Amino acid sequence: MKLKSIQTIQIVSTTPFDFDSTFFKPDHFTTDDHEYQTGVRWQTINYMGELLGIKFTNTGDTENPKLNVDVFSNENLSKEYIESLGEELIYRYNLDLDLNSFYDRFSNHELLSRAVHNLKGMRPGHPSSLYEYLIIGIILQNASVRRSIQMFRNMLSTYGTEVEFDGKKLLCMWGVGRFQKIEEQELRDLKIGYRAKSIKRLDKEFFERAIKEEDVRNMELEEQKRFLISLYGIGPATVWYILFDVFHRWDVFEHISPWEQKLYSQLFFNRGLENLASVEELLDFINQFEEYKQLAVHYLWEDLWWRRHKGEYIDWLEKEIRA
Repeated sequence: MKLKSIQTIQIVSTTPFDFDSTFFKPDHFTTDDHEYQTGVRWQTINYMGELLGIKFTNTGDTENPKLNVDVFSNENLSKEYIESLGEELIYRYNLDLDLNSFYDRFSNHELLSRAVHNLKGMRPGHPSSLYEYLIIGIILQNASVRRSIQMFRNMLSTYGTEVEFDGKKLLCMWGVGRFQKIEEQELRDLKIGYRAKSIKRLDKEFFERAIKEEDVRNMELEEQKRFLISLYGIGPATVWYILFDVFHRWDVFEHISPWEQKLYSQLFFNRGLENLASVEELLDFINQFEEYKQLAVHYLWEDLWWRRHKGEYIDWLEKEIRA
């Protein structure tokens, strides 16, 4: 599908703002639905049933942030639709987030200060809808990064749509209800194993219940938790990732998986595998950041990966990646 119609949205973010660390997360696994280079991000989005190509371009700086967002579509989109899309992109990438109170409190923190300095203006954010994030969460379960990438690519290339815009060819995610007439075995043939059943059940729930993400966004925290855990195939680990990435709950940090225990022990306390910090010890350390727990850990984690991305060799991280 060639997308030839172009409309432009101009967004002014809150300050400070850093384009590259907001729109490129080097720890996220690579897929075929986006491309990044310094100052520019191309991605696809399936928004309200329209398959779109999006090009974000940095036209400002840290203290005077400006973004041009070129929207490529199959046909001209209404003013109301473009306004809604702009608001959605601001929400997903936290372009209206006030970081100043977080910086005021922790810019001199013994461990956090380097990350704040290196990534000043970075926003947490995720390009996916709730439905898409849940699909990705299921694919990530009990699998290595390499296997997860392969499974997602298999799914995206089979059930997504290739769109062409601005000289790029990228895949766009399918919509809710895509698997209503797809047999489970067809999914299993893509080598995704037991996840086939979970994906079909999840797709069916969203389709038949007409679940609207906006309704879930407006729920109180405990209601959000109950809703998410009620979905087939979704466990506690996926729930708290969603609370952070999709619903921007900076204060919720209740779960640490075994692999995170290894990484956080090294990141927070410089401890190797032979002397891991307990989950309780890690959570106690994280609790010092109070209502900014998730945000603080995100900064520490992204700083680690950005330093690696820029060529710094981090021995313990390389060993974990190869494991």
